[in-house]
Amino acid sequence: MPSFDIVSEVDKQEVRNAVDQLNKEISTRFDFKGSDARAEQTDYELYLFADDEFKLGQVTDILLARLTKRQIDIRCLDKGQIEKISGNKVKQKVTVKTGIESTLAKKIVKLIKDSKLKVQASIQGETVRVSGAKRDTLQEAIQLVKKSIKEYPLQFHNFRD
Repeated sequence: MPSFDIVSEVDKQEVRNAVDQLNKEISTRFDFKGSDARAEQTDYELYLFADDEFKLGQVTDILLARLTKRQIDIRCLDKGQIEKISGNKVKQKVTVKTGIESTLAKKIVKLIKDSKLKVQASIQGETVRVSGAKRDTLQEAIQLVKKSIKEYPLQFHNFRD
């Protein structure tokens, strides 16, 4: 029975490369000379540091540009609150979301069931598995999900006959 998985994945190595490029650019830019602006990464959490909120905004813009160049969808970023640390310096936590949250998975399953396509959708951990009798109906399901879910980056893997 043909099936495919709906997932949301981010390549951790590409994120690390983007953070490395960000730090390299900040070290060479004139407007950051003598500044403590930098980015640090632990797994899927990024910490952005800067001297003030304006420079933090610039660091964020550079990060978004670097991630985009490396084909990482910036919709998967969840920006935290800006925290003040010693003196005037600020810090911001940015989380890279991976996997499909249960509310979004339920929304996808409901969307597929309401569409009256002859496919079955089931939640399996952080993925949604869609299976059906024909490839064409599975491709219609992919198009339906792509058209309806725009606020979160989704990928379609393991398309099997």
